[in-house]
Amino acid sequence: MPRTTDRWLAGGLATCLLSVLAGCSGGGGDPAGSGPVEIEMWTWNTSTQQVVDKFNATHSDVKIKFVKQADNPTTATNLRNAVAAGQGIPCLVQNFGEVPSLLAEGLLADVTDQLQPHLQQFNAPAVKGAEVQGRYYGIPGGAEPSYMMINRKVYDQHRVAVPKTWDDIIAAGKVFKQHGVKVMNLAGEDPSTLVNLVMQAGGSWYGVKGDSWQVGFTSPESKKAANIVQQLVDNDIVANQTYQDRPALIAYFDDGKMVSLPTNVWQLGNYEKNFKKSIGNWQPIDLPQYADAAEFTTPFHGGATLVPKGCANLKEATEVGVWMATSKDAIEASLDKETGAYPWPGTIPDPAPYVDGSVPPKLFGAHKGEAVGVWLKSAKAGKDSWVVGPNYTAVFKELQDQWALAVTKKITFEQLLDHMQKFTVDDLKAKGVNVAEA
Repeated sequence: MPRTTDRWLAGGLATCLLSVLAGCSGGGGDPAGSGPVEIEMWTWNTSTQQVVDKFNATHSDVKIKFVKQADNPTTATNLRNAVAAGQGIPCLVQNFGEVPSLLAEGLLADVTDQLQPHLQQFNAPAVKGAEVQGRYYGIPGGAEPSYMMINRKVYDQHRVAVPKTWDDIIAAGKVFKQHGVKVMNLAGEDPSTLVNLVMQAGGSWYGVKGDSWQVGFTSPESKKAANIVQQLVDNDIVANQTYQDRPALIAYFDDGKMVSLPTNVWQLGNYEKNFKKSIGNWQPIDLPQYADAAEFTTPFHGGATLVPKGCANLKEATEVGVWMATSKDAIEASLDKETGAYPWPGTIPDPAPYVDGSVPPKLFGAHKGEAVGVWLKSAKAGKDSWVVGPNYTAVFKELQDQWALAVTKKITFEQLLDHMQKFTVDDLKAKGVNVAEA
């Protein structure tokens, strides 16, 4: 989700921000003569190890200590506990949430002074992912192009045309339903489809008006997005396979019973390695558009590698993070040896030298040559409309619960939006934050 550079804290929460910032700066390096500075890094991504190994082999003054985490939620819990205890705090952490919300929790360090000399190494959209009010609280992580991949063999088998709009997806789903096939998957714990549709419509659930926040869950853009998801659910054309059992999910995708995946480049390695029945049957296509869209648009949202409050070596942590995000050595070390593909280099100004290497060799079969064009078109069309509010962590948890009810038809998506509007406004007011009427 994209960011805003507008003033993001208003009313009572401004006091909270001042107290957070007062404790953001970290100390210096190890005492002279004690050896290289050690930067502890937490991530659940096992492929990071080979990049860490490359750094440690080519640097003598700083070394990375790689600490594998179980998953996203475990990382979040562990960091909150470490910061609260004031000990065992790492200096780099894989992103598990929104920078503004994590800053409001008091979890992040201000690395503006350390990052400033390196900003020209990043593309402009990537930089926004680490920024709040012109200050930086992590290392820009960039964003990947949003697109869709379809099981073209099953589409052709049932004579369904490649979808260009979300209306096409709904129509395709009605045809597939006759053959026991689901057009998409909407996991009960993952409201990202709704979030992305709101962004694609040009909407945001937060805005700033003077010294107050505005909340926009019931905006026209939100209702437009909800209408698409409601049709997918009402017509019984989507599955609800959970992401919590990855092997079962991959096996389901591979079985030909669900045939359209909105996705990102980072997920391709998993499909390439684990699809057995459908390998070579998938085609990368443009992300479906709203039928009335004036121009081709994809949602864009940059993230950040987090630098936690309490990191003792901000300068070295920043330099390590910048190296991992932008250097030729780091990108080349990230090559997945099993698939022969690079992760998408979403932080650097010119990813062209590595884009071809991001295409997995087998997954797309005869359509392999289409991937780069689809990705570059998506990256160029990415729009930045999203504003992240100070209570988004709590709001997202509530959204997950409401989403689970909506995809199982216990409530409508309009009811979801109404509930989230009230919940978000009430939560902001409870925190002493000014809220303006929409």
